[in-house]
Amino acid sequence: MLEQLIPFLTASMLLTISPGPDIIYVLVQGMTNGKKFGVITTLGLVSGIIVHTSLVAFGISAIIKQSEVLFLIIKMIGATYLIYLAYMVYKSHPQINVDLDDTVQKKDLWSLYKRGFLMNVLNPKVAIFFLAFFPGFLWEPQGDTVYQFYLLGFLFMLQAFVIFSSVAILAGKISRYLQSHPHSGLIFKWLQIFVFVGIAIYILL
Repeated sequence: MLEQLIPFLTASMLLTISPGPDIIYVLVQGMTNGKKFGVITTLGLVSGIIVHTSLVAFGISAIIKQSEVLFLIIKMIGATYLIYLAYMVYKSHPQINVDLDDTVQKKDLWSLYKRGFLMNVLNPKVAIFFLAFFPGFLWEPQGDTVYQFYLLGFLFMLQAFVIFSSVAILAGKISRYLQSHPHSGLIFKWLQIFVFVGIAIYILL
């Protein structure tokens, strides 16, 4: 079990710290409106993970019970998708853009929570990513897979909350660092590529 959970948690943390729409939104909220607003946004984003986890848990579990071959095909498709993501990151510009525009105007806490939740739940890329990512880390595919998926989902939520909240609290310092180190985006770009390809290989093996 730990042989699967430790790599899963490590990969999840590396993916979470990589610049993406969610973490950038949390950073901007922390910079413009304060730590509390960034943390509430984080709660909304993390809550959405429950929906994606449930879809994976009940959808993929049914397939696993039907056929080991289908499960293998799912893992192969997932690995291929992760390699595709690595390629798309490779083609992208490494600059990290933190735009302070009207999309980050001050909102009440409940509105921020709802927006974070909907940003996560309604993002089809998140759903596809979870379908590609989670099945490769099951430690007992013929056991209680629903329980395993929810445990993986909880760990993903926990690490995402800790990292995103830290970003919200340290938003000012992170912003100053990004401004004084314009090439940091290149480091994060290759970190994403390394993580995507590494997870794909791990899933296949």
